[in-house]
Amino acid sequence: MAEQERLEAIQAVVDRVTSWQDGATEGTVTEELRRGAREAGVDLSDDEVARLADVIEDRHGAVDAAEVLSAG
Repeated sequence: MAEQERLEAIQAVVDRVTSWQDGATEGTVTEELRRGAREAGVDLSDDEVARLADVIEDRHGAVDAAEVLSAG
């Protein structure tokens, strides 16, 4: 999978998790990111999942996955 395709798939997962995450526990956000990535056929490292989960929980709004992952 090309990097652009990977980022698009990750963004779709992040958008889905972000849309319902208000009030969800950290473990729930993390697990949903992992589940969504598996369903999309995308490998995310533990560090990538943790960074995305932290930003999703902190922002309570739109999250740019490429920006988060490139900052790490």
